[in-house]
Amino acid sequence: MNSPQIIRNPYDEPARAEAIFKVLDSYASDVMGGSKSLGKFTKENLVAELKRRDWIVTFLALLGTEAVGLMIAIEGFSTFAARPLMNIHDVAVVPGYRGMGIGKALFDAVEEEARSRHCCKLTLEVLSENTVAKGLYKKLGFNPYELDPEAGTAQFWEKSLQG
Repeated sequence: MNSPQIIRNPYDEPARAEAIFKVLDSYASDVMGGSKSLGKFTKENLVAELKRRDWIVTFLALLGTEAVGLMIAIEGFSTFAARPLMNIHDVAVVPGYRGMGIGKALFDAVEEEARSRHCCKLTLEVLSENTVAKGLYKKLGFNPYELDPEAGTAQFWEKSLQG
C-alpha cells in the first residue's frame, strides 16, 4: 500500500470539504462514535465552522482521490506548563482501511503541527472498551492521564447544553 497523502485544513476545495463530513459521519455512525449519523445542520455547517477557528486543525488522509481518514485537533492551553497543548478531538479511519498505517500517518501530522506551535503535549479521549484504538495510542506513546497514582486517572465528563 502507498502511504496516504495528508492534507491540512482542506476546507476550500468542495470535494475535500465534503469528504471531511463523510469520514466524520462514518465515524459517528460506528458503535465507537455513538452509532448515530450526523444531521443536516452538521453537514451544512461543519466545514465553515472549522474554517472560522484558527485554533482548530483538520487533517484529511487520502489514498489517491479517496478520503480514508480524518483527524480534527484543537489547540488548548496547559496552565501547569504555561504552554499550548493539542487535543485530538476526532480521529477516524474508514472501515476497510484500518490497520494500514493511516492512523499513524494522521498522528505524525498532528504531532508535527503541535511541535510547530510549541505545544507541551498531545491529549485525547478514548472509550474504555475501544481496545483497538487504545492499542494504537499506547504504541504511539500515549498513556492514561494521572498526576499521582493514588489520585487515580482522569475521566472525561460532559454536560450537554443542547435541547
